[in-house]
Amino acid sequence: MIVAQIFAVIIFVGMFIMIVLDKIERHYVTLGSGLLTLIVVFGICMRNGTAIINTLAVKDFFTKSFWYQVEESESSGINWATIVFIAGMMLMVEGMAKAGFFRWLCMKIAFLVKCRTIPIFITFTIMAAVLSMFIDSITVIMFLAAVTVELAQLLKFNPIPMILSEVFCANLGGSATMCGDPPNIIIGTSLGFSFFDFLTNTGFAAGISLVVSIIFLFFAFRKELVTEEGAKIDINSLPQPSEAITNKKDFIISSIIFGCAVVLLITHSTTHLTVASIGLFIAVVTLIAAGKHALELVKKVDYKTLVFFIGLFIVVSGLEETKILDKIALFIENISGGNVKMMIAIIVWVSAVASAFVDNIPFAATMVPVIKNLAAASGTPISTLAWALAIGTDIGGSATPIGASANVVGTSVAAKNGYPISWGRYCKKLAPATVIVLAISTAYLFVRYL
Repeated sequence: MIVAQIFAVIIFVGMFIMIVLDKIERHYVTLGSGLLTLIVVFGICMRNGTAIINTLAVKDFFTKSFWYQVEESESSGINWATIVFIAGMMLMVEGMAKAGFFRWLCMKIAFLVKCRTIPIFITFTIMAAVLSMFIDSITVIMFLAAVTVELAQLLKFNPIPMILSEVFCANLGGSATMCGDPPNIIIGTSLGFSFFDFLTNTGFAAGISLVVSIIFLFFAFRKELVTEEGAKIDINSLPQPSEAITNKKDFIISSIIFGCAVVLLITHSTTHLTVASIGLFIAVVTLIAAGKHALELVKKVDYKTLVFFIGLFIVVSGLEETKILDKIALFIENISGGNVKMMIAIIVWVSAVASAFVDNIPFAATMVPVIKNLAAASGTPISTLAWALAIGTDIGGSATPIGASANVVGTSVAAKNGYPISWGRYCKKLAPATVIVLAISTAYLFVRYL
């Protein structure tokens, strides 16, 4: 077992280093690391065929609880529910984007506030948070940043403060629900939490933090949020929101499908439909509605991200099967001395610091089994530790340009349009905002759960 543990750790650390270095596409890194885990750790070192079968978890597809779940259950190995759900949401988002939904929404809101810079700043940051509660923050920022640049060029203001604020609030909004951020999907599907569980727990912390964040970001950027001196804008000369809609019928259908997805997610703890069922249903309905364009949507799905998740789950399973994660949980318990406050603080701040420099998805996947063991050993409710982990990983990623995928997308869109954002400029404003939100969230966890 010791040899297996050594190889499991080497593969995991090697995978993390390769992801951080970003020399090879990350889906190749995790898939290769996953294959090494199956062959070297489970096959050669442990000679355990059962561990391989449990990790691949193909049998989950043929169990009733995978699609319809009355009682909470935990998963191990490849979390196929997460994969199916994300794939379904990707298809839905592609359908919405093709119909012009996101661009229409941005332009509509801009016109409602009469294209004034400060109101646009406030409404767009709130919109980034709200949309990210239901749609992956990467997609939200991809479209929001592009429209922000377009408006900045039309209205003669600097888009960088707005893009940075949108990125921060998108990550914050993503922490409020189970489907808002990939780490939350992993935590929710692995531990049996519902959309409503997240909304009524991490959602409160996100709501309080959003108000404080918008006030902080406004004062941090207030001098830059001004229209160029002497620039007079005729609002009637700007492109109308209706011009963003490429096909009215597709626009209406995609809006209805999005509404159905929101309703199903909010009610899934009552209907007992799992996120896998919801993801599959949304995918099928989207493809039927797309008709002859269905194949086009299927081709646009981000398969690299899905492969990334599969390889990642296999590597983490290697640490779990070799009991490495048990040792990490015991280490955290010993450091905290059994003090629940210390335990929560460690999980929140260590998760945040780690997520600021490495992708928060593999970190969350690694920590889920750790907090399971920690809860069992210390007697602390698993839900309390889960909310601490979700907040730490989701919020910590906002501190640096590489901490979360939404940050990378936002800064890339800005740079591509002639507005480069340096590490210094990014961190000067958003690192303090991250610390403030983490402090508020830690206090919230202490007051509410202890």
